[in-house]
Amino acid sequence: MKALQLEKPETWRFIDIPEPPPPDAGQVLVRVHRVGVCGTDLGGYLGKFPFFSYPRIPGHELGVEVLEVGDGVTNVKPGDRCSVEPYLNCQQCYSCLRGATNCCEHHKTLGVMCDGGLTERIVLPARKLHVAAGLTWEQAALVETLAIGCHAVDRSGSKQGENVLIIGAGPIGLAALEFVKLSGARPIVADISENRLKFVRTKMGVADTLLIRNEQSDVSDLESLTQGQRADVVMDATGNHRSMVRAFEFAAFAGRVVYVGITQQNLEFAHAPFFHRRELTLLASRNALSRDFTRIIGLIEAGKIDTNTWITHHAQFENVPSEFPNWLDPDAGVMKAVIHIGS
Repeated sequence: MKALQLEKPETWRFIDIPEPPPPDAGQVLVRVHRVGVCGTDLGGYLGKFPFFSYPRIPGHELGVEVLEVGDGVTNVKPGDRCSVEPYLNCQQCYSCLRGATNCCEHHKTLGVMCDGGLTERIVLPARKLHVAAGLTWEQAALVETLAIGCHAVDRSGSKQGENVLIIGAGPIGLAALEFVKLSGARPIVADISENRLKFVRTKMGVADTLLIRNEQSDVSDLESLTQGQRADVVMDATGNHRSMVRAFEFAAFAGRVVYVGITQQNLEFAHAPFFHRRELTLLASRNALSRDFTRIIGLIEAGKIDTNTWITHHAQFENVPSEFPNWLDPDAGVMKAVIHIGS
């Protein structure tokens, strides 16, 4: 059976791996139909993503078909179309026992800390599958990206009447945008790319955008949009350490700052003028919870999240090594690329 492996940064190779064994109790055998590509995969390709190890078969945004179920599995059956929750948790640690399965102390994400779905078939825990009968294969693969944004907005506590600034108009920032809109809060999206902001305005229906240029004009531009108050919530989805430090400058008094992106750099910020004086709250947001997947599938099925604008690029499995480097070019306009495996 074929699989696509990152042997080391910037080096793809097709490998032969054994057919997966029949599923044990609580497991399912699935056929992979679609694999979404996100910043984690791009960072893994470049050797810049924390937690990524090599060699590795990537792939954690998956649209799959159930082929066979093990003993005791009742939540799915052969033939079901499913989204995959790729966060493998131990179910025994302090975090898991408190319901914080997204930050299990022994957490492994498929395709990052262990081999993922860039292959034809794979065995997974049945509890990590979410039936998505009303979704296309592409939509099923998109659910995980949206779940990251869903969880981040839940962490932020965004509510109606608040100004929420999202820094970074990539897939994770846009995923957060979907749920800021659903919360009733007013979204403002910032980025260094005017092309991405144009996408936000024309495709995502958000009028208020902020082009990041320099420190003085950025804050002034935000104040002009918020009657001088800045943002009640600032969500940084860039993973850029300079941007993450600057996030405090955009926060209103008693505001909240949420880090959705990840950096390997140390963060240093001025405590007195921004963080302490304004009594800000700093939150991290990691992965998502099972309930987020269930909610998102229902929202897509109900037409409350329009996925038509999301997927901008496609590639067949065999063409990924040649196509993947092109997706790193900002001029390519990639918002979400999807890999097709099989039909």
